Amino acid sequence: MRPTILVPTYNERDNMPLLIPEIFRVVPDVRIVVVDDNSPDGTGDVVRSLTAQYPRLSLFSRPRKEGLGAAYKDALRHALATQEADPIILMDADGSHGVQYLPQIIAASRAHDLVVGSRYVEGGGIERWEWWRYLLSRLGNVYARFLTGLSLKDLTSGFVCIRAPSLREVDLSRMEASGYAFQIDLKYRLIAAGARAREVPIIFQARRGGESKMSHHIITEGLRVPLKIFLERLFT
Repeated sequence: MRPTILVPTYNERDNMPLLIPEIFRVVPDVRIVVVDDNSPDGTGDVVRSLTAQYPRLSLFSRPRKEGLGAAYKDALRHALATQEADPIILMDADGSHGVQYLPQIIAASRAHDLVVGSRYVEGGGIERWEWWRYLLSRLGNVYARFLTGLSLKDLTSGFVCIRAPSLREVDLSRMEASGYAFQIDLKYRLIAAGARAREVPIIFQARRGGESKMSHHIITEGLRVPLKIFLERLFT
C-alpha cells in the first residue's frame, strides 16, 4: 500500500503550516498532495516552502478556481497516473477532519474499498457548528440517501479513503458537481461499481481558520445531484 492524501486548497495559507506537520506526525509514511487552485493568498508558496522539510509533500497547481469537484477530479487522475497511490485519502485543509483518525481509516481500507469518516454513525459527531448548518447537513443526508438508495449515514462527508482499483472503475468525466455534492456522486458511483463501503466515526470540528466555502450554488447543487442520480437509477 502507498497511501496518498489529497488536500484541496483555496486561500488556506494559514492552515498549511499547521496541517502538514500534524499529518506527518501521525502517519509519517503517507504522501501528501496539496491541490491548489492558484490561491491569491499565496497558499501554493507556503506549500512549496514546506516541501524542503517534508520530501513526501508535493504541490499540484491548477491555473484557476473551478470548484471543489473539478479540483478533486484532476487530483484523483493525477494520483492514479503519477503517484501509484493506493489508497487515496481525501480530506479538508481547514482542520475540520482530525488527523488522529487517519490510522484507523487507512487500516479499514485493507478490507474495504471505500471508507468514510462519518459524523452520523454511533461515536461520531460535530463540534462548534451553527444550528442551521447542522440541520442543513442532516436534512441533506436524509434527502440524498432517499434518492440515491445508499445506506451510508454521511453521504456528504469529505473525509474518505478509496482503494485505487475501485476508483479506476469510476468514469470521473461523468461527474459534473463543482461543490460538496461531488462527494455524494463519488460515493454513489463507487458503490454502484461494486465498492465495499464502511463508515468510521469521527468528530467533525468547525474550521480553525479562513472562510467557509458554503454558498447558495453549493446548496442548490446538493439538491440537484441526488435528483439526477435518482432519475438515472429510474431510467437506466
